[in-house]
Amino acid sequence: MVLEQTTHSNPMGLDTKQATEHDKNTADVFRKISEAWSHQPEERTLFQAILAAAKMYGQDKTVVDDPERNTLTYKRLILASLILGRQLARGTQPGEAVGVLLPNVTGLVVTLVGLNANGRVPALLNFTAGPRNIVSAVHTAPTSRVVTSRRFVETAKLSNIIDALEAAPLADGRKIQIIYLEDVRAKIGIAAKALGFIRSMRAAQFHRSTGMRPNKPAAVLFTSGTEGAPKGVVLSNRNLVGNSQQIISHADGYLSSEDTVLNPLPMFHSFGLTAGTLMPLTQGMRVVLYPSPLHYKQIPKLIRQKQATVLFATDTFLQGYARAADPDDLASVRFVVAGAERVKDTTRQLWQELGTDIQEGYGATECAPVIACNLPPINTPGSVGPFLPGIEYRLEPVEGIREGGRLFIRGPNVMLGYLYADAPGVVVPPEDGWHDTGDIVDVTDGKVIIKGRAKRFAKIGGEMVSLAAIEALAATLWPEAQHVVVNIPDPKKGEQLILVTDKPDAERRALADFARDKGFPELWIPKALMVVGAIPVLGSGKIDFPATTKMVQQARPLL
Repeated sequence: MVLEQTTHSNPMGLDTKQATEHDKNTADVFRKISEAWSHQPEERTLFQAILAAAKMYGQDKTVVDDPERNTLTYKRLILASLILGRQLARGTQPGEAVGVLLPNVTGLVVTLVGLNANGRVPALLNFTAGPRNIVSAVHTAPTSRVVTSRRFVETAKLSNIIDALEAAPLADGRKIQIIYLEDVRAKIGIAAKALGFIRSMRAAQFHRSTGMRPNKPAAVLFTSGTEGAPKGVVLSNRNLVGNSQQIISHADGYLSSEDTVLNPLPMFHSFGLTAGTLMPLTQGMRVVLYPSPLHYKQIPKLIRQKQATVLFATDTFLQGYARAADPDDLASVRFVVAGAERVKDTTRQLWQELGTDIQEGYGATECAPVIACNLPPINTPGSVGPFLPGIEYRLEPVEGIREGGRLFIRGPNVMLGYLYADAPGVVVPPEDGWHDTGDIVDVTDGKVIIKGRAKRFAKIGGEMVSLAAIEALAATLWPEAQHVVVNIPDPKKGEQLILVTDKPDAERRALADFARDKGFPELWIPKALMVVGAIPVLGSGKIDFPATTKMVQQARPLL
């Protein structure tokens, strides 16, 4: 069932002249999105898309850069990918998954493109997930080899992960082989380089011979595993290249091949993989990689040094960069897109003072990931903007939810399917191509408004209460702090709410008074507050809700 979309002549409380201009801008944006997508290019693999970009924007254009001054032109990227990819593909079959445990550096891009060029599928491992989840992911893919770097393992102190992988043979008895890029590069001789050069002359023909096609798997990403063993998300070439094209079509006129994208987001996260890396690579932009989004002081300096114009990040990271930046560090940035978590008003204000409006977007790993995003002429705080072109959606009613419904998505960016730990290598596709996002949303005037995760609603006294709405209330009262609402069982009301906050002097009475002033029902006011030194965060920048819930459960007798 698709719910009827309501229309509002003046959705933002504008005066008549402003509203008319707003409506005109909105209509223009939707028309441009529709027209741009109607001229989408033929479907390609990732490697084919990079070959096409090299032809369009020039073989000698520099497209990848990192803080260690490693740079790649399209020509060098294609040649290096063919040479390294051949070495990494040895001992594997076309279509086989190869684990990748690397940070954001040029070597990671060469590895990903090289595996694709040679018909293999990179399984991107979250190096912040811990040994248990990483071993589970490798078994789920499944893959018998993991590509990493000795320097990275030593610097990031990941030896425990390597030990765990080497001690955990696959179900068929094979041992997991650890492949270090330093060793591979040392063994690449003149003959291998000459063969790579010859193949680069006929790169398209060679690539077709590997069996890689647009509808074949191009990457495997993994869920966090916080609710059990990590699931594999299998994304095809069509998904990754298609979502890149959807992004550029959606942002037509706001992104161009002249842009420089700064990407500090890890590529084991789909936001960092597609939006931050593959989209710029396939669209002629220069992408500057940085290995950690947590370096708040260094990243603004790098933005200034590289004169980056586009930045993809989460609210938490954007707030950190704005606060740590010196005057003019961020002056070159004109287009900022935030995803993965709700953008706070304080973060918007910080960037507005720097001269840039944050465009809030929305996505899911299963959708490669971008589903919707705001754009400058119709940037509406509180929404995540219109759907990207080529996306179908439906909203299914949810008991207790009066506005909106559970969002299902279908389109070129929707995954091939899940891999489960109890059936390694078996892809389970979404039913009829529809992905259940698990999010409750409303769609008003063509713009998506996120109400919250379906599992982040609590039923209290028979009423459905949005945990995200209460978090937003706390953020309005205490904008400098981080807040998470946890629901735990309650024998009388079904569930009770606990606000976890890192504001040292937070008091429940102040929150309750503020909530009443804002018209919130009494049921929505958390029963207790729990002040912590820091709220747990995943490597992707998202709040670690299960870890926060565990903190509450352990402290419950004291609340």
